[in-house]
Amino acid sequence: MKKEEEFERVAMRVSAVSMAANFGLTVFKLLAGILAHSGAIISDAIHSASDVFSTVVVIIGIRISRKDSDKNHPYGHERLECVAAIVLATILAFTGLGIGYTAVREIAGGDYARLTVPGRLALVAAAVSIVVKEAMYQYTKVHARRIDSGALMADAWHHRSDALSSVGALIGIGGARLGFPILDPVASVVICVFIEKAAYEIFMDAVDKMVDKACDEETEGALRECAAAQEGVLGVDLLHTRVFGNKIYVDIEIRADGEETLRRAHATAERVHDSIEKNFPRVKHIMVHVNPAEMRTVDAGGR
Repeated sequence: MKKEEEFERVAMRVSAVSMAANFGLTVFKLLAGILAHSGAIISDAIHSASDVFSTVVVIIGIRISRKDSDKNHPYGHERLECVAAIVLATILAFTGLGIGYTAVREIAGGDYARLTVPGRLALVAAAVSIVVKEAMYQYTKVHARRIDSGALMADAWHHRSDALSSVGALIGIGGARLGFPILDPVASVVICVFIEKAAYEIFMDAVDKMVDKACDEETEGALRECAAAQEGVLGVDLLHTRVFGNKIYVDIEIRADGEETLRRAHATAERVHDSIEKNFPRVKHIMVHVNPAEMRTVDAGGR
């Protein structure tokens, strides 16, 4: 229970910081864009505003996913966090496509003379945005890994996409002021590619967690070793794992002395269960099945 409380506490704190930073940046960049006559900064401000909405989605997803199991959801609600991550990935993808479409249209139009040269305030706004958003990306990513939250990690990448968007704005504004307005839409196309890549990775990670994908081989190997090391276990016959949201479900079959009493076999299974639960915090549910082994077979072949 303490782990669940810490998860929600950290997630809510990070989300609150994220919303405050994004709201401040949205207002600052919008004013700077208007005063400095920069369409790029105004577009960047809209991107930051979308991050505020994204964080709201993260908060809703995390709160719902932390709900206790009930009659209709006996395995809990962890997958709803994956749903939140998919929503964020979708927002990220459409944001990138919007940036890319606008850039390609400007490149195809070829009428660069009509573009207004932005003022220095636009450069300052873009630089500030890059620093703040990259800092928010690093901050959110660290805490997302700490509590193993896919939705928070998706929000971290949304910060990175905003930072990349601001890099494009900075290059475009600088190019426009130097007499090369074509740099603005070209940089935006490059940014679009980075954003789409991040959206794809977030989407696929969330989908993998929703379709009962097995754990990585390293984790499964560690689970086998942990079970085999317990007193009374003569071997591991079968191990199945599945990722459920950000949690792991384990089904394991161990081999024990067939001549043991039911009580002793049950105690062996409990040792396996408790040891895995203690050493693997992500494991939420463990099912241990005991197979009988003939001791003469074990003695002949070795343990």
